[in-house]
Amino acid sequence: MTHIERIAAPEAADEAAIMAVLADANAAAGWPHVREAVLLTIRDAEGGVAGGLIGRISWRWLYVMTLAVAPALRGQGWGQRLLQQAEAAARGQGCIGARLDTYSFQARGFYEKQGYRVTGTLEDCPPGHARYSMAKRFH
Repeated sequence: MTHIERIAAPEAADEAAIMAVLADANAAAGWPHVREAVLLTIRDAEGGVAGGLIGRISWRWLYVMTLAVAPALRGQGWGQRLLQQAEAAARGQGCIGARLDTYSFQARGFYEKQGYRVTGTLEDCPPGHARYSMAKRFH
């Protein structure tokens, strides 16, 4: 019998199975969902991770999922260099732009300085703050 099940401790295979259903539907509609990972790390002198960028390239867009720089390295241009390298990789794959989400307590101003513009705002996400969807078109 068909039913809905909540999986308390999902595994990668569970998520992959759900994504496969969506990928099949997109492909049937003429939009194959091919994704390429973009992963950049900042390494400290000891080889530890002091930040980085996690992104995906799909449908000729770069989606920046996470950008993080350790507090001791902030204000030194690391975030800007991460974005520039990810955008360069995306341009090399024929992307037309980049998109991301950030919050009112995070880095909206930083992204605006890099050429990103707010395309949507969700108030009270989390309560008392706003979530901003942002995008940048490549020229």
